Amino acid sequence: MKKEVMFLDNVVFIDSHCHLNYGEIAADLPGVLQRAKDAGVEKMLCINTKIQEFEDVYSIANNYSNIFATAGVHPHESGDTVHHSTPDNVRAFLEVASLRNKVVGLGETGLDYYYNHSPRDVQISMFDTHMQVAVAHDLPVIVHTRDSEEDTLAVLQKFAGRARGVIHCFSGTQNLANAVLDLGFYISVSGIVTFKKAEDIRSVLRTVPLDRLLIETDAPYLAPVPFRGRSNEPSYVVHTAEELAHIKGVSTAEIAKKTTENFHSLFTRVPR
Repeated sequence: MKKEVMFLDNVVFIDSHCHLNYGEIAADLPGVLQRAKDAGVEKMLCINTKIQEFEDVYSIANNYSNIFATAGVHPHESGDTVHHSTPDNVRAFLEVASLRNKVVGLGETGLDYYYNHSPRDVQISMFDTHMQVAVAHDLPVIVHTRDSEEDTLAVLQKFAGRARGVIHCFSGTQNLANAVLDLGFYISVSGIVTFKKAEDIRSVLRTVPLDRLLIETDAPYLAPVPFRGRSNEPSYVVHTAEELAHIKGVSTAEIAKKTTENFHSLFTRVPR
């Protein structure tokens, strides 16, 4: 049985990063979406991670007026993708998907040196391709970075002044936050911020301006306290917003308002 989620009258939230085609969410999508609505989650961005899953992601977005999609190849998948395809085919996929109705960003892309599921040079090349296509189509990029801050910034700085986007599920250093803010990027806060051992992240977030923050679930992963260890879902983004409000010394309603405004400022294809 799902635990009840708090509801604030006349307050709406946007889950800026979730995977509605995965796991328990996909098996109970109508229920998941009803609970999101009940919690005041107005819109959701469904994130693509593999070429072969894009049509599933896009179908979900196309079937619901308040769900939008991205197109991209996760760094974990970049090696396998290139092995079974070619870099030119990946670029073609991104180019065509960028023209689709309800595709509002590219990614998630980026670098992950913690798991190293793909060769680092392939990850960097794939990340660079996403950035090139995003700039060409004026789309924001959803960036994943783990244990790879130096190389992540090297790629982003190549596109300084031309690219825009968000560092999703931020868990990095103050140096990373400062650098990406200087590049005009946004920082997205996930349920990790509610974890007891996340004080370093909370400390960084205290320095990030309110007008540069988004909130997300990364559902079905990283459920916030008090749901940690369970399958995450968009309704739980409210708990992340509550914790962020505490960190920033403002009301949850203010976090909802600011992060919704910020989402629309970044994802300009999403109707207000």
